[in-house]
Amino acid sequence: MRTSISDTTKLRALIDAEARRAGFDAVAVTRPDAIPLAPARLAEFVAEGFHGSMDWIAETIGRRAEPSTLWPEVRSIIVLAMNYGPDRDPRDVLDKHDRGAISVYAQNRDYHDVMKGRLKEIAGKIVARAGGDVKVFVDTAPVMEKPLAEAAGLGWQGKHTNLVSREHGSWLFLGTIFTTAELEPDKAEIDHCGSCRACLDICPTDAFPTPYRLDARRCISYLTIENKGPIPREFREAIGNRVYGCDDCLAVCPWNKFASVAAEAKLAAREDLREPRLSELLLLDDATFRSFFSGSPIKRIGRDRFIRNALIAAGNSGDASLTPVARGLIDDGSPLVRGAAVWALSRLMPRRDFAEFAASALQAEGDATVREEWLSALPVPAKDH
Repeated sequence: MRTSISDTTKLRALIDAEARRAGFDAVAVTRPDAIPLAPARLAEFVAEGFHGSMDWIAETIGRRAEPSTLWPEVRSIIVLAMNYGPDRDPRDVLDKHDRGAISVYAQNRDYHDVMKGRLKEIAGKIVARAGGDVKVFVDTAPVMEKPLAEAAGLGWQGKHTNLVSREHGSWLFLGTIFTTAELEPDKAEIDHCGSCRACLDICPTDAFPTPYRLDARRCISYLTIENKGPIPREFREAIGNRVYGCDDCLAVCPWNKFASVAAEAKLAAREDLREPRLSELLLLDDATFRSFFSGSPIKRIGRDRFIRNALIAAGNSGDASLTPVARGLIDDGSPLVRGAAVWALSRLMPRRDFAEFAASALQAEGDATVREEWLSALPVPAKDH
């Protein structure tokens, strides 16, 4: 859809005004062919196996790397950002071992729900003014939002692979509007990380093999959210009390000193999700889990995965008062939960008590993965000389 320079200028002014009205903190425009290096980088990421069990990345690699493959009619891509900067350092809770640490982005309503309706409103205004067609995406389709945001000038992908903004630090939600309208693209942002490696050095699990490359299989966000199985033993202690995601690499970024606190109440943290007690989280059955996390992205991983995470946190807490509730989960219907309960109890109970408990529990356990957890956690018998 070709428009005159005057019409294009007016359309861009409309987009900027509507974005501000809808609560977005930044908006910029790029072309669908503006990320030529993305296909090779994505292919390397998948070839290395860094995507872990996120098979949809490999399955959609062609469409993900080339926006015009996803929608051939697209002529311009509008990238919008919403600041969700926290009002305190999210790492403070990591020293409170009786509490669970939940990633800042998940402490209130699912940002997909918050943003998508607003993007659709803006898209509707674009069509009403300029005609043509539009498509709206919020992390729900094979769209590489971060490279597109960098190409549009909203920020740059830092060494932790997340978008960094000079105005908002690492705290930005991203959404895109694909349009058939011809819009003047904005200038791409350049990398301002310099020699800083704070985000790399703080990672508890060494998930960055090199700057600008993430091995998701080692990332706590992946391990506690995307990973459907038991959390590998090598990472359990490093997870600490993180029960959903990890903010360390985002929170340590020096550019956050310029970031403001999210202004919208819809993005402000729920008080009961700031520092929830592990003793209460471990008691959630499926119905109470769904109710407690209604409207939250946490609800999507399901109760069993979440309780698995909370049990790992309990095992790291050193808090023996959590032993009774962990023992109660040994009979849980989910092998995933039972296996995590074994590990937690092996850390919370005296060794002799745990060994005696294991002797009876092993006989009743029919799942091979849970039995393996028991056998792995039992003290190694002393050899006779």
